[in-house]
Amino acid sequence: MKKKKFIRIGVKPNKMYRWRRPRGIDNKQRLKLKSRPPMPEIGYGKQKSIKGLHPSGLKPVLVYNAKMLENIDRDKVIAIVGRTVGKRKRLEIAKKAAELGVKIANLGELIDQSKLSEEASS
Repeated sequence: MKKKKFIRIGVKPNKMYRWRRPRGIDNKQRLKLKSRPPMPEIGYGKQKSIKGLHPSGLKPVLVYNAKMLENIDRDKVIAIVGRTVGKRKRLEIAKKAAELGVKIANLGELIDQSKLSEEASS
């Protein structure tokens, strides 16, 4: 399900822009007029069973080194490499994950997952 973007009326598009509830006495968006963009409501939320899960249906877990992969249940969890991890350690994590059969969500273009799985099997 695609995540809906809620637009604030009268605000220029900005990277740091956040939703704020319209509170003005004559605000057309607050009055939910036909031509105005929708506001966040309870009905737009996800089901409890899938809330917080990765699109693959697995629970995401942050990983900063190869040792952290040993505690991961590969059937229920997908690893996400921390953004502060460098290229060398990222390679170590990728090789260890290929050995253990753990999926990594954000390997990136630097590392080809198919090559790693071939290396681990041979």
